[in-house]
Amino acid sequence: MRVLLAYFSATGNTAKMAEVIKERFEELGAEIEELDITVPSKRRKPVDIAPYDAFLFGIPVHSNRAPKIVREWLKPLDGKGKKCSTFFTYGGFGVHPSHLSTKEILEAQNFVVVSSAEFLGKHTFNLGGWRALEERPNDQDFDVAKEYVDKTYRRFTGEDTSLIGELERSDHTEEELDNFENFRFMAVTQLPSRMGKECSMCMQCEDLCPAGAFDASIGEADKDKCIVCLRCVDICPEKVISINDLSQIWPMKLKMENETEETIKEKKSKIYL
Repeated sequence: MRVLLAYFSATGNTAKMAEVIKERFEELGAEIEELDITVPSKRRKPVDIAPYDAFLFGIPVHSNRAPKIVREWLKPLDGKGKKCSTFFTYGGFGVHPSHLSTKEILEAQNFVVVSSAEFLGKHTFNLGGWRALEERPNDQDFDVAKEYVDKTYRRFTGEDTSLIGELERSDHTEEELDNFENFRFMAVTQLPSRMGKECSMCMQCEDLCPAGAFDASIGEADKDKCIVCLRCVDICPEKVISINDLSQIWPMKLKMENETEETIKEKKSKIYL
């Protein structure tokens, strides 16, 4: 069985889970080909569906859904009736309706969705001072990932003919969910910037920006393109790129979500079948 594993990973959580999932599928006998669609150049290349028997899509959750640039990448694909599965990574807040939203996109593109999963990982905003799941993903999450692979593999091969069951819906309209994406900018009021600091101009911030938003020459992100994924902050080898201090709003976020640091840590990764 040949499977395409396509994933988007700005700060490493999804890539880490993708590697665990890839290794387990290979242990079961599948041939896995990886496609990292994080940078724009990879998303511009057409995907040939024909060589693959099944598909895996790994995606971080941004504001309750897959990032807009991932949703846009999925929509031109033609699944040709082939089976697929999704897995998501998130920082402890607002995972739904990412599963259902993405499933609806994939079904509209003629994919057959057989399973999904969600895995906890350090929150992107930890790069600005939050303290959400700083040690995740961990072995507990990796064990859930292996179980997810075992069950998904059985569905890919046809040993288990079941399809994915009902997924949690949102009380919000699509327009409201679109507006939620702007909330990231309410927290990150200072977009990624070198703030005038000197650097070696390695160009990683510009070359590897998922949205093509960072201009290394001026050391700033374009506000009209930036999706606040903070990849530039995460990968900068000299750590000269930063955002505004988010530590002061961390307690406010916990209160708003009726959570504590301990209740966040107690959350578990899940499989949806």
